[in-house]
Amino acid sequence: MEINKTILATTYAVNPYKGSEDAMGWNFVCQIARFNKVIAITRKNNQVHIERYMHDNFKEYYKNIQFLYFDLPLWQRFWKRGSKGAMLYFWLWQRQIISFVRKQNIHFDIVHNVNFHNDWTPSYLWKLKKPFVWGPIGHHPRIPSQYLKPYKIRYWIKDRLTWLVKQLFWNASISLKKTIKKADFIFCMNSSVAIALNLNNNELAVMPSVASEDFGCDFTKQKKKFTIISAGRLVPLKGYDLSILAFASFLKELPINERNNCELIIIGKGPELSYYKELSVINGVSEFVKFENWMERKDLMQLFKEASVFLFPSHEGAGMVVSEALSFGLPVVCLDNCGPGEFINDSCGFTIPIQEYSKTVRALGDAISKMYQDPKLRLELGKNARQLYEEKFHWNRRGELLDAVYSNIL
Repeated sequence: MEINKTILATTYAVNPYKGSEDAMGWNFVCQIARFNKVIAITRKNNQVHIERYMHDNFKEYYKNIQFLYFDLPLWQRFWKRGSKGAMLYFWLWQRQIISFVRKQNIHFDIVHNVNFHNDWTPSYLWKLKKPFVWGPIGHHPRIPSQYLKPYKIRYWIKDRLTWLVKQLFWNASISLKKTIKKADFIFCMNSSVAIALNLNNNELAVMPSVASEDFGCDFTKQKKKFTIISAGRLVPLKGYDLSILAFASFLKELPINERNNCELIIIGKGPELSYYKELSVINGVSEFVKFENWMERKDLMQLFKEASVFLFPSHEGAGMVVSEALSFGLPVVCLDNCGPGEFINDSCGFTIPIQEYSKTVRALGDAISKMYQDPKLRLELGKNARQLYEEKFHWNRRGELLDAVYSNIL
């Protein structure tokens, strides 16, 4: 294959051993490298993981990848601790990466700001005076108030303050407006991005940031139980209170002798673990709900193979685990929002309208019940889920779209 373009990509988070943002960064670099040379700039703490993985899992297109590692000097980052302060650090990192690149004496044809995926954080790559691609970018919408009532008031306050900060950037940030104006192409996670940023005359495409490798799918395999899976951080954004209550609603409608054949597995860690455990006890389903700490990705994928349904009542604007569930042919039950609700439809799952809390729980439970009672429907939805994955959520589809955009820009 002829390689005729070099892409400079800023990928703040890259770790092939992790999921979410880190996995997205890694896979975007790999997909660019399938068709073009890529110079990827990331943080120094990612270096050991990247080099070990590339050594142990060699692919021919790795020859097209060059990583550069950049961090702020210690006196500018001593205050950062884990995820705390990440957004401020990222903003500083973005600003100072321009002078870092200029000192490298490297040739490239296009610059691409890959992640973080915030549509309210400015990029400065346009200052390198090359065609500039931005995204995929997006944002979490406000969590509807009725879904925050079960939680401590501080979550509502934090959610609303965060939303005010986003609006402040969207409406008043000169740097953000310049980023939008200078971008030659913008990848949007979902349709809400164009509305928030008022993208009227920009070249853009709606491309969910989430995708997945192909771990294989076997519809002939007999499942031991009717297993429902939810996966992600145990925080209000993910809506696991809805998962537990919907499962309880479904289970209580079953004959007692059938209940032992059903289970809900919640995979993840976070500050609301004790609340979710208590919720399962109060609703009489604790013996049917399993809480698994976050695990190695290969182990998580094994659980997906054994599952029957993926339950994801999250309020976020993306959700990488959804694409992974689709790859295993799992029907998806989610909320009808600007995140997963935009790409899940009645051919491959159920999207539940945003409504009163109790009605949401009932509708989620009814969706689960329909698939339990009708294995043929579940199989049909699963096959359509797999087809949707192959058409839109395989990482290779992202690579093909990226290359088409790069070629068109040049």
